[in-house]
Amino acid sequence: MTTLTEAPPAAPEPTATKARSRRKLTPYWLLLPGILWLLVFFALPMVYQASTSVQTGSLEAGYKVTWHFATYWNAIAEYWPQFLTSILYAGLATLFCLLLGYPLAYLIAFRAGRWRGLVLILVIAPFFTSFLIRTLAWKTILADGGPVVGVLNSLHILDVTSWLGMTEGDRVLATPLAVVCGLTYNFLPFMVLPLYTSLERIDPRLHEAAGDLYAKPATTFRRVTFPLSMPGVVSGTLLTFIPASGDYVNAQLLGSTSEKMIGNVIQSQFLTVLDYPTAAALSFILMAAILLMVTFYIRKSGTEDLV
Repeated sequence: MTTLTEAPPAAPEPTATKARSRRKLTPYWLLLPGILWLLVFFALPMVYQASTSVQTGSLEAGYKVTWHFATYWNAIAEYWPQFLTSILYAGLATLFCLLLGYPLAYLIAFRAGRWRGLVLILVIAPFFTSFLIRTLAWKTILADGGPVVGVLNSLHILDVTSWLGMTEGDRVLATPLAVVCGLTYNFLPFMVLPLYTSLERIDPRLHEAAGDLYAKPATTFRRVTFPLSMPGVVSGTLLTFIPASGDYVNAQLLGSTSEKMIGNVIQSQFLTVLDYPTAAALSFILMAAILLMVTFYIRKSGTEDLV
């Protein structure tokens, strides 16, 4: 009897091995431009600003890194009202954007039909013009004696807002309400688009199933639609709140000296006062505060699936 033995497998050819190695490295090569972009235009400026925040000196004599962390404490002690004002205005603008944007996104996702594309274009139409021009337009809209102020007066809404401290008498411009209105208008598309994307993903059969189980429309919205749209709610509120917290254009053009946000202080420290360490410290304090609030908000929102 003869015993048949299998031949050992052939060793892979060097050319095939090199091809597989190149294929494994391809994703990293594709990521390289983005990584370099982040390093050059994000990481390095952050490191430079971090070193600036602990420097002492003057523009004439020059600045030196002396690890002067007292700049942070002095900045908080002096400008904490502007921090609170920024958080308050950004929070109100985010709330108004959610209240205005959710019905609009719901309409686009479930009721717009063939007009969906047109309505989406109208939502992003403000992006076709400059941020500065859009904000300046609100100076005309909210001007004293204008139609908006007249309607608000006739409805006695300004009496309520004056009692809340958002307006002053019959004047809307140069008040907190004007700043919040500008923030709401400028950042509303950042709320609508994530909400629409999240709502558009919901399977219509889930609404039909809720109706088959005799759920009322309000119950269907509360138990089905809103929970499934939470990723869009979280994404929209973050995309609205974060840039609104550091905004300075709306407060500069629509507010008064008492409505200055922390972004106005940072701009003034960098460009007018020329106190670079304080400006850098304020920037890092704002970034840390927003990071803490965002982390807490995401954990409490109950969703990790962001649109």
